Amino acid sequence: VQLVESGGGLVQPGGSLRLSCAVSGLRFDDYAIGWFRLAPGKEREGVACIIIGGGHTWYADSVLGRFTVSGDSAKNTVILQMSKLKTEDTGVYVCAAQYAATGDVYFSDSRFFDFWGQGTQVTVAS
Repeated sequence: VQLVESGGGLVQPGGSLRLSCAVSGLRFDDYAIGWFRLAPGKEREGVACIIIGGGHTWYADSVLGRFTVSGDSAKNTVILQMSKLKTEDTGVYVCAAQYAATGDVYFSDSRFFDFWGQGTQVTVAS
């Protein structure tokens, strides 16, 4: 199983970035894909999650209304569209997969995610 993130970079406050998570080696439609953020001095934070089979989404309060998560089953890819970025959005963004076909999905609890990518750095600064 592989999850590979791309799209990070440096952006000014108020700007936008589009992150991608390319997934291989698992049955994509049976999983939920979550995005987590790791920032220096802070705990890992779940920011968004999508259940691929059905499209249900979840967002952390800190990003609600600014971030949008979507899935493309044809490409086995999940997109995190980030807008109105703030300096506090800075961090390494990592995507992760949780099996979702037979039970509850824990959108922001990292303990329930089985497979993880390496992450992509997002820096919001002027």
